[in-house]
Amino acid sequence: MFEPKRLARLKWACRRGMLELDVLLLPFVEQAFDELTYKDQETFERLLTSDDPDLYAWFMGHQKCEDPELAAMVSTVVNRVKV
Repeated sequence: MFEPKRLARLKWACRRGMLELDVLLLPFVEQAFDELTYKDQETFERLLTSDDPDLYAWFMGHQKCEDPELAAMVSTVVNRVKV
């Protein structure tokens, strides 16, 4: 489990300034992040280090992420937020 400061930084990193990303990332952290394994939590944290245009393209399905772990996390976020 992430310590409170690290989780707060993670939530701040979800605020991207692009509405399409904001409506995916922050709700995912608030609703599903605690259910992830620690490894998946770290993968999500790494995903947030990606550039906004890349994140947008991956989440909208315009491009496929070449990193298999990040691609799996993108799929997890999209599937979770759609529900």
